[in-house]
Amino acid sequence: MDSLPTPVYSAFSFIGFILVLVPFYWQFEVWNIGACCYMAWTALQCLNLFINSVVWNHNAINWAPLWCDISIRIILAVNVAIPAASLCINRRLFYIANAKGVLTDKAEKRRAMIVDLCICVGIPILQVILANIVQGHRYDIFEDIGCFPFIYLTPPSFPLVYAWPLVISLVSAGYCVATIRSFVRLQINLNKILGKNTSLSRSRYYRLMALASMELLFGLPLSSYALYLNSISRVEPYVSWAWTHYDYDRFYQVPSFVWKSNHRMVVSLEMSRWAPVACALLFFAFFGLAGEALKNYQDGFNFVVRRCSFLPRSARKCVLILKGSPRR
Repeated sequence: MDSLPTPVYSAFSFIGFILVLVPFYWQFEVWNIGACCYMAWTALQCLNLFINSVVWNHNAINWAPLWCDISIRIILAVNVAIPAASLCINRRLFYIANAKGVLTDKAEKRRAMIVDLCICVGIPILQVILANIVQGHRYDIFEDIGCFPFIYLTPPSFPLVYAWPLVISLVSAGYCVATIRSFVRLQINLNKILGKNTSLSRSRYYRLMALASMELLFGLPLSSYALYLNSISRVEPYVSWAWTHYDYDRFYQVPSFVWKSNHRMVVSLEMSRWAPVACALLFFAFFGLAGEALKNYQDGFNFVVRRCSFLPRSARKCVLILKGSPRR
């Protein structure tokens, strides 16, 4: 597996950062916590990896130690945050499919929101905390990639770090399958159910369902493969906290010719940095190009046109021509 040139990745990661945030306001407006967290975590990771790819393009110099401390914790958090957000989406769709998703009481809505936030934010924070137990040294710097967390490969590393994405994906896939079965087995009238849920149209429901199903089609296999790659590597015995964290403040600088010569390392690194970009583009494809999104773009464009009175006459004419209005 060959790596694409770093500028190509930088461009895609920055585009992903911008595009995944485009539908954020529309999802936040209907308090879709799972989708909002999905966008927020994906955008944060794309921006994080974009900065790393720019700063450490063709070098592995320790330019910014504090930034690396922050960056690796974002990587650890997002490792479970995106599957957790997908789990929240699947969980919400499951309750709607079983006629349990209509929340009219404010206390119920608040409780549902707290549960979603605990899953989408609490689990990633807990993951970062637990990763400290098996984090052998401060961080690694890979040329062309940037800062990356180092998890010492010991038996506790699997339940504390590596198994989390797979476990969350399994639970999410279970909700996804159960939702599909509910519609097929019970033949539920979708219009009747969604009619009670003013924040969810038939089109948006199907798109959320398709997005969440990606966890079943791609998230589960990728999580399983990542766990497999770690399981076939050499696993060291866990001796003690002091032994694992001996000389913790050190960092390793890895030239590109070193990590690119190891096929397993190339696959692992490229999977971990391209996955958020793919998630960002996928989300935009589902929600940034939908009918209501195009209508919002048109409304935004009309708003700009109406506010063009401060522009020179020639500029206003250009805007009107682009909008398709007759010239005066």
